[in-house]
Amino acid sequence: MTKKILLLGAGRSATVLISYLLEHAAAAGWELTIGDVEVQHLQPVLAAKAFAKAIVIDVQEPTQRAAEVENADVVISLLPAAFHEVVARECLQQGKHLLTASYMSPAIQSLHEEALQKDILILMEAGLDPGIDHMSAMAALHQIRAKGGELLSFKSFTGGLVAPESDNNPWHYKFTWNPRNVVLAGQGTARYIEAGTYKYIPYHQLFTRTEKVEVAGYGVFEGYANRDSLSYRKLYGLQHIPTMLRGTLRKEGFCEAWNTFVQLGMTDDTYLLDSTINLTKCSFLESFLPPAAVPGLPVQQRVASYLQLPQEHEVLQKLAWLGLFSEEPLQVQNATPAQVLEKLLKEKWSLSPGDKDMIVMQHQFVYELAGEQHELVSWLVVQGEDEVQTAMAKTVGLPVGILAKLLLQGKITKRGVAIPTDKELYKPVLQELQEFGVKFSEKEQVK
Repeated sequence: MTKKILLLGAGRSATVLISYLLEHAAAAGWELTIGDVEVQHLQPVLAAKAFAKAIVIDVQEPTQRAAEVENADVVISLLPAAFHEVVARECLQQGKHLLTASYMSPAIQSLHEEALQKDILILMEAGLDPGIDHMSAMAALHQIRAKGGELLSFKSFTGGLVAPESDNNPWHYKFTWNPRNVVLAGQGTARYIEAGTYKYIPYHQLFTRTEKVEVAGYGVFEGYANRDSLSYRKLYGLQHIPTMLRGTLRKEGFCEAWNTFVQLGMTDDTYLLDSTINLTKCSFLESFLPPAAVPGLPVQQRVASYLQLPQEHEVLQKLAWLGLFSEEPLQVQNATPAQVLEKLLKEKWSLSPGDKDMIVMQHQFVYELAGEQHELVSWLVVQGEDEVQTAMAKTVGLPVGILAKLLLQGKITKRGVAIPTDKELYKPVLQELQEFGVKFSEKEQVK
């Protein structure tokens, strides 16, 4: 019987996954359906491939959603996270496996027992971060435990960045992922544990509480804490570990400048700006500043005063490079501050033709063995080919594609709602990823 895959979502993160699925579908005789609200860009990719088709689909429309899921053996969702629950419930009703690269939500976690009863796997967090980070960390943790090591500290950082040869702006950053997610990143309170003490960082302090992370061959980065590190202690079997932190990497200087937007309130997504005002980049910025103490004072000077920085400071230079002191019209209406900021940043941070992105991931383990403290550092650096075949698309898409293949081949027995921390899941994925240049390096020393 022909096996069928339904891929929901065909955006920038799906390019490498689509290529992988097409290659294996052709060899194995599978049928592939790719659905999204816009699929015209897929026509050249799917031309002359009788085993693959693209469809326009709205997953909120129940009749079409049910029909397409019913016709699949495995469903992959690379849709925005907000759509995963409705897809998961449909897969549950139809008894179909589901794979996603997004974070587990309480709503989907609540489907675990029913998924077990239906004998299906709903696998979340199977992309890059979350995804490869879980798989690679668990592989290292199992090795440490196998030789009797006791974990004292685990820190893990990942960043979607721009490759050195394409790093040509003062922010040292370009969008390689959903820009909206970048603008809203970190909102809420970050939670982790450090030397046995629980730590909580509110959003307004997050980008001031960074630590330096040195990656061999690539220099020093700065890392800030992800929203929730504590919930992963149980999933990793590290309930009693004194230090555990999961975080995000950026180039040095980024967080200090980004904190300007946070402190001013420009990342707020909870209200709409007055649609009757014709905003310019400068007036958008000025609307978040206190009234001028001296009439006629230039906005750049007022920002410097507000931030208590000299006017020549690099943070001000970064804001100027974005055009925030210019009178260029923004041409946006009915938008939140976060949406306006996203539009403004997309003009300057989008990958240009030929640009390459870069994924950097590093795990830092400290463990005790035979009375000695050991430090194991494991790191991954992957560069994209261009602005379409990106490192982000490769590292998000390939793990999901490999897991879909394994499911169709009957090589995965895991059921229920899960993340890929079981050896059955992570071992074959990490092995095959090496064939695509996604390979970790390690360095260990006695402290």
